[in-house]
Parts: sequence; C-alpha cells; structure tokens
Amino acid sequence: MPETSQTVLVFETTAGDPPIEFLGDSSDIVYFISMAHSERYGADHPLAKASSIIKRRLRVPMGPLLNFGDAAAENAVEEELLGRLWQDATDLAECARSVASAIDSDEELREMTSALPELPERLRELAAMADWAGEQDAQVRLTFVL
Repeated sequence: MPETSQTVLVFETTAGDPPIEFLGDSSDIVYFISMAHSERYGADHPLAKASSIIKRRLRVPMGPLLNFGDAAAENAVEEELLGRLWQDATDLAECARSVASAIDSDEELREMTSALPELPERLRELAAMADWAGEQDAQVRLTFVL
C-alpha cells in the first residue's frame, strides 16, 4: 500500500468538526473496513481474515465501523444512502477502540494487519473523535474519498 494515499476517511458529526484529528494516513482505516466488509462475501485477503477473527473468535461487534460509504453521491439514491449512514457516536467509539485493542493484543492479528502498522493508532484517534461527538450528543458518519 502506498506511503501517501489520496484515499481518505471522512469523519463527520452533527456537532461540527471535532478538536481531534487523524495524526496519520486515515486510508489505513478505509482499507481495513473495506476488506472487513468484503469478508462476508468470501474475500481471502489478510485484512478480511483479520476482521473475521475479530468478529467471530474475539466476538467484537464491528457493525459501527462497517457502516460507511462513498462520500461522492452521484444521484438521489446515493444521496439517500448517505443520509442513512448517520449513527450513534458512542457505539462507533467503543467499536473502534475494541478493534484497536484486539489487534494490539493478538500476534496473529498484528501479522495479518502488518501492511497497515498504524491501524490501531488511527482507530484510537477515530474513537477519540467519536467520544468527543458523543459528549456533544451528536451523530457521526463515516465516508471515504478515493
């Protein structure tokens, strides 16, 4: 995966911009959640396998992280889908923190996610942003730009 990427995770809140931001390349999260989403369709990528272990063996509910979409809506249907991506901030914070902890605490997961060595840190930053939004009683939305 490239050192610098044009792929970006977009974190939005109904309370405006959080005072916390990603301190590194947020594309790591986009790659991970994309592979995690494809896991249910039989993807054989190491990141898909890692998400399977996190979901099934470690029983970490990953739903809030998998609730994301393309930021570029090209028609009314896609715009409506974007509107449905808003979710509870505290659920996302807990999910991101739990996935980061799972990766940090499991050697097999660290190996499977080794292409994204800063993934746990980016997930903790996402959790901090979602924590802030939760303190504002805000909803959050995850989208990406390629």
